Amino acid sequence: MRSSRHDDRGMITAELAACLPVLMLVLAVAVSAVTVAGVRVRVQDAAREAARAAARGDPGQARQLAQHAAPGVTVDISTQGDEVVAIARVTVHPLAGWLPAMTVSERAVAAVEPSAASP
Repeated sequence: MRSSRHDDRGMITAELAACLPVLMLVLAVAVSAVTVAGVRVRVQDAAREAARAAARGDPGQARQLAQHAAPGVTVDISTQGDEVVAIARVTVHPLAGWLPAMTVSERAVAAVEPSAASP
C-alpha cells in the first residue's frame, strides 16, 4: 500500500539554503547600521569638543581634541558673530569596504567666551 502523503524530507534544507543569503545580507546591513550609529556619536562628540575649545580661543587644541574623540575626523571651525561653529566629518567604510563608503558629518555651536573675545 502506498502512502498518499508527499515526502517532505529535505525541504527545510532547501528553503534554508535559499533564504540564507538574504539573512546574511540583512545581518550585514544591521551590523553596518550599528557601526555608523556609533561613529555618528563619536563625530558629534568631536564637533562638540572642537566648538568648546575654539570658543575658549584655542583652535589648535580644538582640532587635537576632535582627533582624540574620533580618530580620522576633519574639523572645520568658523566664527559667526558671537558663536563658534565646528563641523566634524569622517568617512566610514562599513564592513571593511563591502558596503559603500559613507560620510558622517555633525555640527556643534558654542558661544564665544568673554575671555577669548577680548584682546
